[in-house]
Amino acid sequence: MRSSRQVTPLTSSPPLHTRPPLQPARAAILQLSYAALGNLARLGAIVAPGGGGKTLRAFRARRGIRARYAEWGRHGRDARKALLWVHAPSVGEGLQARPVLERMRVARPELQLAYTHFSPSAERFAHSLGADFTDYLPFDTTGDARAALVALRPRALVFSKLDVWPMLVREAAARGVRLGLISATLAEGSGRRGGFAAALLSEAYGRLDAVGAIDAGDAERLVQLGVRRAAISVTGDTRYDQVWALAQEVDRAGPLLAPLDNGRPTFVAGSTWPPDERALLAAWSEVRRTIPDARLVIAPHEPVSAHLVPIEQWAADSGARIARLGVPNAGDADVVLVDRVGVLGKLYALGDAAFVGGGFHTAGLHSVLEPAAYGAPVIFGPHFHASRDARLLVAADGGVAVSGSSEIAEHIIQWFTNHMARDEAGARARALVVGGLGAAERSAALVEKLLDD
Repeated sequence: MRSSRQVTPLTSSPPLHTRPPLQPARAAILQLSYAALGNLARLGAIVAPGGGGKTLRAFRARRGIRARYAEWGRHGRDARKALLWVHAPSVGEGLQARPVLERMRVARPELQLAYTHFSPSAERFAHSLGADFTDYLPFDTTGDARAALVALRPRALVFSKLDVWPMLVREAAARGVRLGLISATLAEGSGRRGGFAAALLSEAYGRLDAVGAIDAGDAERLVQLGVRRAAISVTGDTRYDQVWALAQEVDRAGPLLAPLDNGRPTFVAGSTWPPDERALLAAWSEVRRTIPDARLVIAPHEPVSAHLVPIEQWAADSGARIARLGVPNAGDADVVLVDRVGVLGKLYALGDAAFVGGGFHTAGLHSVLEPAAYGAPVIFGPHFHASRDARLLVAADGGVAVSGSSEIAEHIIQWFTNHMARDEAGARARALVVGGLGAAERSAALVEKLLDD
């Protein structure tokens, strides 16, 4: 497979301000401290109790991890085939990796594919990718890195977005494994750009053989972090290809969407947190007074009882008919409450406009690209500046940032009563996504070059 669109090499630029090198003694202490933390984490995996949240799950999942890798290495690894190892820490990074994996599966059917993740939230997603081997990434110790590399014997190891692991990278490079990074991005205010984090990671970033940055600004910041200028090119963000493909393939006549596709003006709110919901639900009461047949589809980021029940109570108090997704009367409800994961990307197809959660607290705004791909103008809270996509959407007038419920209601009412304004804003949102297409092909070409080298 060869991309029809070339990657853009990073051209020369004004000299960069570089950090003074860390003194050898301090560097040694830093590396020893990091190694000690890794071994402490391995011990935590052994003693982690049952129950608890994601952190404890992440520790328990690594019990026996060397044995699992070794078992697959003995019985699943085909030594006649090259193996591509892709690592993505969580679901967001996995979504960036998926279109590249799909293209590599078609272009190089002879390859074996290994996919690893770090977070428990990505476990279900990881198993949906169809890789030959899927598991958690071991903690970053020399012993675990060596055990994983011996078992998988990869020709190339590719990281998605930003996270690289110093011990794993060092051991892989020592074995001649080609190292890459795709959809690479580094925010202006990232803590990796200074202090001990930069000192610890710069060697690992310097060992990368090929890096595909999202844009030129990311590329320059990654060079400052340690990536060799000769190794970096601008390839774009593969999520644009991912969300566009989903929007084109969605089945409106299928069992998920057909019962709800009844022509009512619909507002889809996705990945919401309680601070988002407080502002949104107050606004929705105002919207219903102006547009009585308006419908809200709301998908909390964590669809657990603690988040679902308060929304149901609000609906009961406000007199709105509410039903959970999939029940027989959901199509007649004023509020459809999504109590499952994995369907939001398709539900955005119902939206005349959309709200994306995370912007009313500081944990991070979720993806605004999914609704934009359907041509839905997007609303989000005031804490959006860390999201490159949200900034671009605001600049393109395809989305708006709001500070409270009155602004949310104002924009929804305007878009629901002025179809021309809504369609124009939606078209600008869709155009932003279309303008980012091609990154998956360029990133796949980068990975192919690593394999061929």
